[in-house]
Parts: sequence; structure tokens; C-alpha cells
Amino acid sequence: MKPNMGKIIFYEDKNFKGRCYECSTDCDNLHSYFSHCNSIRVESGCWMVYEHPNYMGYQYFLKRGEYPDYQGWMGFDDCIRSCRMIPHYKGSYRMKIYERPEFGGHMMECMDDCPSAYDRFHYQDIHSCNVMEGHWLFYEQPNYRGRQYFLRPGEYRRFSDWGAMSSRIGSFRRITDFY
Repeated sequence: MKPNMGKIIFYEDKNFKGRCYECSTDCDNLHSYFSHCNSIRVESGCWMVYEHPNYMGYQYFLKRGEYPDYQGWMGFDDCIRSCRMIPHYKGSYRMKIYERPEFGGHMMECMDDCPSAYDRFHYQDIHSCNVMEGHWLFYEQPNYRGRQYFLRPGEYRRFSDWGAMSSRIGSFRRITDFY
């Protein structure tokens, strides 16, 4: 298998039973293959799975391993409608975070993981972000807990651009050591 290839298998029932669907590329509408998802096996690569089609709704980061029920990936229910493979990345990690929309307010440049945004920056609200290098995960709570948001290189002028309902970010990390 090529280094940037991944493989994820979705199962309708818990413990890898029932109908299944195998994916090796991004899929923006899994609903056409099954009505609900209760277990997932990631055979290779890292993936983001999404509650709604077109990479919307709750996001969940999954690395290689077995998830016998939706609580295993911290899911709120058995609804997974799209998935995106996270390409393996070897290189520098760099992003700028801003306390206001449209890259306003205080700016901090980051190149490493941050278990507590408040402890490091003395604020938890990140309204905009410019990811220059690498793939990152934002978490709503400190210590890499709570809702997750996947950010790849690009400009995020408002927190809604990365799929968040609020600007509250408690921690963030690079997607690097998961492969």
C-alpha cells in the first residue's frame, strides 16, 4: 500500500457486524451505503469522520485501530455520513492563531502542541487562524478533549470556517505522531 493510502471500514452494527463499507479515499456521502454506523475499523492511515454529508457536523479523528462502538470514537450517536483521509505529512508545522475574526487582535504563532490554550496564551477564544504548514486538530477543551476540528493548510477567517459553533478552543495538536 502506498504511504498516502488509507483504509477504513464502516459497519452498521456494533463489534464489526452487519453490512459494511470499505473506503480508501474521501467520501462526502456515506448515507448511500448504510443508514447508521456503530463500529469502525481503521486499517491504515488517519481519518476524520463527520456526522453529516459534505464534511459537516461533529468531527472525529480516528487513527489506526478498532472502534467497536460509537463511544469508542467519542461519538454522540451512530450517525457518520462522510469521511476524509488525512494525508501523511513530513515537514514543519506552523500556524498563526488570532483572538478576533479576519485575523484581528492578538496573534500567536504556533509550531507545537498546546494542551491548554488558556495557560499558554491567557485566552481561550480563537476566532481566526492561518495554517501555513501541517495538519492540526483543535479541541474545545483543554488536554485534547471535547469536540474536534480538523485544520489543513489554509486561511480560516472565522471559527465557522473550521466547522465550530463557537470560538472556544481549549487545546490543539499537530497530526504527526499518529501514523
